[in-house]
Amino acid sequence: MVQQLSWKVGGQQGEGIESTGEIFSTALNRLGYYLYGYRHFSSRIKGGHTNNKIRVSTTQVRSVSDDLDILVAFDQETIDVNVHELRVGGVVIADAKFNPSLPETCTTATLYAVPFTEIATELGTSLMKNMVAVGASSAVLHIDTEVFEEVVLEIFGKKGQKVVQKNMEAIKKGADYIREQLGEQLETMKLDPADGKKRMFMIGNDAIALGALAGGARFMPAYPITPASEIMEYLIKKLPQFGGTVIQTEDEIAACTMAIGANYAGVRALTASAGPGLSLMMESIGLAGITEQPVVIIDTQRGGPSTGLPTKQEQSDLMAMIYGTHGEIPKIVMAPSTVEEAFYDTIEAFNLAEEYQCPVIMLTDLQLSLGKQSVEPLDYNRVEIRRGKLQQGELEELEEKQYYKRYRVTEDGVSPRVIPGMKHGIHHVTGVEHDETGKPSESPVNRDDQMNKRLRKTKGIRFNTPIHVHSHEKESDILFVGFNSTRGVIEEAMERLEQDSIKVNHAHIRLIHPFPADELLPYVQGAKKVVVVENNATGQLANILKMNIASHDKIQSVLKYDGNPFLPQEVYAKSKEMFVLNGNV
Repeated sequence: MVQQLSWKVGGQQGEGIESTGEIFSTALNRLGYYLYGYRHFSSRIKGGHTNNKIRVSTTQVRSVSDDLDILVAFDQETIDVNVHELRVGGVVIADAKFNPSLPETCTTATLYAVPFTEIATELGTSLMKNMVAVGASSAVLHIDTEVFEEVVLEIFGKKGQKVVQKNMEAIKKGADYIREQLGEQLETMKLDPADGKKRMFMIGNDAIALGALAGGARFMPAYPITPASEIMEYLIKKLPQFGGTVIQTEDEIAACTMAIGANYAGVRALTASAGPGLSLMMESIGLAGITEQPVVIIDTQRGGPSTGLPTKQEQSDLMAMIYGTHGEIPKIVMAPSTVEEAFYDTIEAFNLAEEYQCPVIMLTDLQLSLGKQSVEPLDYNRVEIRRGKLQQGELEELEEKQYYKRYRVTEDGVSPRVIPGMKHGIHHVTGVEHDETGKPSESPVNRDDQMNKRLRKTKGIRFNTPIHVHSHEKESDILFVGFNSTRGVIEEAMERLEQDSIKVNHAHIRLIHPFPADELLPYVQGAKKVVVVENNATGQLANILKMNIASHDKIQSVLKYDGNPFLPQEVYAKSKEMFVLNGNV
């Protein structure tokens, strides 16, 4: 019996690959297994190779696995593209329809041709071939086919009981067929029993959308874009139930300005996009900065530049999100690393936006946004709504012909905020430099006062966990630093390095800007080598470390920018090589 294994299904987009993975993984999640899934898909609606790799474990996992135990193939391309991942003793379960074969170089895996299409056709339609594949997979893992009944009923119940029965029959026939084929070899991949605990199984985008809802957001203007669209799609269904709405705008410029306008009116609003959309929003983000309006913007990073690799993993928007706007404004940039953090950090993003009256950008990446993870039950008692200096009572009466000092110079840099229509709260709002009442002003003294006020507001920012630290003590041979979805591979690389008697610490950055230099500095000072792991070509996070902490001689980068997420083995091997090459034993 095994504690964990990796399963992948592949084929052409449009032939049920996603639903196959969804049914398989949902059933295992309900048994209590921990899961981590990652989809590889093409940037077209139909056609092109796609696959869904799912890691199944009796303990928590936060990364894609290095190798592969079971490959389910609906075409020969799936075998050719993915066979190199198979471990010794791995199994390929392929549709007999295309006469599958293993490359001559693959001598340690076993191929089983199963008539997915034929069995499905005999049952009424070839569309059920993915159900046959699910059944075959369940037999390899020694999972009773009955565990899929609830999932199948949820998916196909609206089509009638007959459709549900036929799909279950397809699953059972797939299981029976592979049991006969594998015989005694079935024992090699039998999973240890799961703990049976109930956990959610969700993507980061759904957690962000749920966090926005719990955090009081009631309006989302947005333009669809991969990999952000699921946030919009989730809220289209849910926001109206709470008196809110979603509007699909004509472009990202309109989306951002509408979100700013809603916040100005007192409604918590957000928008979400990816790199190309954020480029269009930059002028609007500057508008939020100078008018001191709260707004939450989600950037789901993907491969760039331009259209780039729209369906692939990358973390290359970091510098743009910090420094992309012209001029200088206060700005907060956050970066959750797990689905749970994506939920809680979204709520906190709204609080920070209103407390500091500035744009808050929450960075995710494609792996975190679309990768599906097991999630412990969320604690709604942790939800807290803080609205900062928003004036919600009666305002003092103004002297005749006076305007409200909406942009009053204060010691902490945060001015009192009012919403339109409040008696005695009349003021100007403009994108040009202005005085305390909002009236345009080009006075050098006023310019200094207003700039200094705005820029000092985030210097004392309070964020509960600016860095996630995995550490035994301050001193280490290697300090890993990363952000977003690289957390899982770093944690696994740490375990392997510690088995090699290398002392390792890990600091994962959750507050990118303002940078938490004071919190990170002791760990950098105590490390012989700082290894920054990130999915981009120029080492953007490493450069931010150098700007804020120095220690240039210690900092080295492990980079990957081919569109694929890191594997634990890659981080382990590259960091160990650095350690050895620097004269360490």
